[in-house]
Amino acid sequence: MKVDIQSIHFDADQKLETYINSKVSKLNTFYEPILGVSVNLHLDKSDRRENKVAEVKVLVNGNEMFSKRQSASFEDAFEQSYEAVKNQLIKHKEKIR
Repeated sequence: MKVDIQSIHFDADQKLETYINSKVSKLNTFYEPILGVSVNLHLDKSDRRENKVAEVKVLVNGNEMFSKRQSASFEDAFEQSYEAVKNQLIKHKEKIR
């Protein structure tokens, strides 16, 4: 599975990238033929404190699961997006059966 992490207009630290890679590697337990995962991290141009945005896109055979969440930290935003994509994968697996 190919994992692509992009931090737009800032440099993500190694700790954040390691956290994302460890969580993404667990997606195979919910749905096996995952072709690739793309994670985009960027700052929203608002005055609110919750200006960190994480987008997670998972490519599977013939489909694409996507989630975008905004929070006060990149870890929280990614965690919320990860949970949403995980639920989409579980529903997709049940639908195929």
